[in-house]
Amino acid sequence: MNGSNPSLVSAIRGPVMLITLGVLLAMDHNGTISFGRTWPVLLIMFGVFKLAERAGAKSA
Repeated sequence: MNGSNPSLVSAIRGPVMLITLGVLLAMDHNGTISFGRTWPVLLIMFGVFKLAERAGAKSA
Protein backbone atom coordinates (compact mmCIF):
# COMPACT_ATOMS: atom_id res chain seq x y z
CA MET A 1 0.00 0.00 0.00
CA ASN A 2 1.48 3.33 -1.08
CA GLY A 3 1.26 6.08 1.59
CA SER A 4 0.77 8.80 -1.01
CA ASN A 5 -2.13 7.12 -2.82
CA PRO A 6 -4.53 9.96 -3.74
CA SER A 7 -7.63 7.89 -3.09
CA LEU A 8 -6.36 6.90 0.36
CA VAL A 9 -5.56 10.51 1.19
CA SER A 10 -9.02 11.57 0.02
CA ALA A 11 -10.63 8.82 2.07
CA ILE A 12 -8.95 9.79 5.34
CA ARG A 13 -9.04 13.57 4.92
CA GLY A 14 -12.61 14.02 6.18
CA PRO A 15 -12.37 11.81 9.27
CA VAL A 16 -9.00 13.25 10.27
CA MET A 17 -10.32 16.80 9.89
CA LEU A 18 -13.38 15.95 12.04
CA ILE A 19 -11.23 14.35 14.72
CA THR A 20 -8.94 17.38 14.76
CA LEU A 21 -11.91 19.72 15.00
CA GLY A 22 -13.31 17.68 17.88
CA VAL A 23 -10.00 17.74 19.74
CA LEU A 24 -9.64 21.50 19.26
CA LEU A 25 -13.20 22.13 20.45
CA ALA A 26 -12.71 19.82 23.45
CA MET A 27 -9.56 21.73 24.38
CA ASP A 28 -11.51 24.97 24.09
CA HIS A 29 -14.35 23.59 26.21
CA ASN A 30 -11.93 22.43 28.94
CA GLY A 31 -10.22 25.81 28.95
CA THR A 32 -6.88 24.36 27.91
CA ILE A 33 -6.48 26.66 24.92
CA SER A 34 -8.87 28.90 23.02
CA PHE A 35 -10.30 27.69 19.72
CA GLY A 36 -9.67 31.21 18.42
CA ARG A 37 -5.95 30.51 18.69
CA THR A 38 -5.99 26.97 17.31
CA TRP A 39 -8.35 27.05 14.30
CA PRO A 40 -5.46 27.67 11.84
CA VAL A 41 -4.39 24.08 12.56
CA LEU A 42 -7.39 22.99 10.46
CA LEU A 43 -6.19 25.08 7.51
CA ILE A 44 -2.68 23.71 7.83
CA MET A 45 -3.95 20.12 7.90
CA PHE A 46 -6.17 20.74 4.88
CA GLY A 47 -3.16 22.12 2.99
CA VAL A 48 -1.02 19.13 3.94
CA PHE A 49 -3.71 16.76 2.64
CA LYS A 50 -3.98 18.69 -0.64
CA LEU A 51 -0.19 18.53 -1.09
CA ALA A 52 -0.24 14.78 -0.40
CA GLU A 53 -3.00 14.31 -2.99
CA ARG A 54 -1.02 16.20 -5.63
CA ALA A 55 2.19 14.35 -4.83
CA GLY A 56 0.33 11.05 -5.11
CA ALA A 57 -1.29 12.06 -8.39
CA LYS A 58 2.05 13.02 -9.95
CA SER A 59 3.74 9.77 -8.91
CA ALA A 60 0.88 7.60 -10.25
